[in-house]
Amino acid sequence: MENVSERLVNKSIEAFIMSLELHNKPTIKYRIEGFAFFICNAWELMLKAHLINRDGESSIYFSNDKERTISLTDAISKVYTDVKQPLRINIEEINKLRNTATHYITEDDEILYAPFFQSNILSFGEQIKRFHGIEITDYIPQNFLTLSIDINVLSDEEITAKYSLETAKKYLSRKEHLEEVKRTNSSNDLFIPLRIEFFSTKNKDKADIIYAIDNNSDENVRVIKTEIDPKDKYSLTRKNVITGVNKQLNARNIKFNYVSGKGESMFNEHTLTEIMYFYKLHDNYVYTFGHSRGYSQQLVNEIVRIIQQNPDVITHIKNKKR
Repeated sequence: MENVSERLVNKSIEAFIMSLELHNKPTIKYRIEGFAFFICNAWELMLKAHLINRDGESSIYFSNDKERTISLTDAISKVYTDVKQPLRINIEEINKLRNTATHYITEDDEILYAPFFQSNILSFGEQIKRFHGIEITDYIPQNFLTLSIDINVLSDEEITAKYSLETAKKYLSRKEHLEEVKRTNSSNDLFIPLRIEFFSTKNKDKADIIYAIDNNSDENVRVIKTEIDPKDKYSLTRKNVITGVNKQLNARNIKFNYVSGKGESMFNEHTLTEIMYFYKLHDNYVYTFGHSRGYSQQLVNEIVRIIQQNPDVITHIKNKKR
């Protein structure tokens, strides 16, 4: 007898991989809409498979029409019942993009939706493992779970000059809406901030790029110093950081060999403190502002990198302390 749930899960994985391949192909300009279509399809199939396992096959059909299955919106509301849950909001925003994608969607929308797309990809890996016991990294290498993003950011004035008035209005409206959504919750379940920063250092060993200033050169350059709004860069709380690290560890299937006194095997408040102080992350402005007044996404990424390089990092720290 056919296992409907299993078939849906298999199709869901294919749709998920298709969304990544489509988005990361540099020659395709339709990748924003294409990604939204396939990732929503992946979520719909995966959640419907979960509903079948939980409530029976009839749960994915309309009560008055057994030929029609419920929509992604219906599946989301049945599985994630809290309307304020960051993960639910994330899927709904991308589903909204999928449903309304027209010629008004531009290539510059990529930078608007990229933080939501990246979070969604990791969440899918978490949830398919939670509901179906599947490690998505068994089907696609973990490094492919990171999107290739065009980081060219245009100002509002440049957008208005580049597109027709109607298209520019639509874009700026989406931009304002998504910025407001991000202001409501800093959880990595909703979005993963994308930031690229350059800073100057006199330590050659720490430099990625080496440059020189020559007063006799025909080409003029200058060092630009800008002030950073702490609310913008350091938007994460300690709870956000812990959740973000666990999210990446689970989604990327990265081992973390630590068991707490309660028998839990997960990144927690204790391990956050141990790693931050041992690696001196607590007083580095790249990661934190004003000693625990706020944390950056770079802190989450750096901790994940440390754990990936050494899954026994907590044991290593304890041995060093002794």
